[in-house]
Amino acid sequence: MSSAPLEFKKGLFVRHPIFHMALGLCTALAVSILVENAIVMGLATIFVLASSNLLISILKDQIPREVELPTFLVIIGAFVTFTEITLKAFLPQIHKALGIYLPLIAVNCIVLARVQSFAARTTPKKALADGLGMGVGYTYGILLISIIRELFGKGGIVILGKSIFSWGLPKTELLALPPGGFIVMGLLLAVFTRIERRRQP
Repeated sequence: MSSAPLEFKKGLFVRHPIFHMALGLCTALAVSILVENAIVMGLATIFVLASSNLLISILKDQIPREVELPTFLVIIGAFVTFTEITLKAFLPQIHKALGIYLPLIAVNCIVLARVQSFAARTTPKKALADGLGMGVGYTYGILLISIIRELFGKGGIVILGKSIFSWGLPKTELLALPPGGFIVMGLLLAVFTRIERRRQP
């Protein structure tokens, strides 16, 4: 049987939620225009995914099969609501920028897939490790997309109104538009697929 560290690493490399399983692409493309949005969305997803996985794994024997999905949605929705209220209180500008995509974490296919197919069938320790691994994998995925889009599309990276990095190269404004998200996503999928194929015997 696999251990908790292996379950954590799985979400980072072997079964990356974005570049391997192609899950959560809607939010990944929508919020990856700015790095600061990607960071906050990633942290929110890590919290919701890890917390939901852990709680559902603990309660799995008390949840009747007939009401599994509604129960999962209620638990996930509770953590999403807590996250949204917290962000609205402390980071109102980013909360507003994320808009509808923040509450949509409740029905994000990454969260639902991991909760239903893994957390509800394993131990709390492994469920927590899986949630953290998948969450961190999703976070560095959208962060990678957003760095490329903001750097090449806007000429630099700005976080909370402060310029973190800028350069004098010409901007490719297409990358800051919705079609640019698909272009970057497609290129990164090709790179990760190539790496995965070279790793296989």
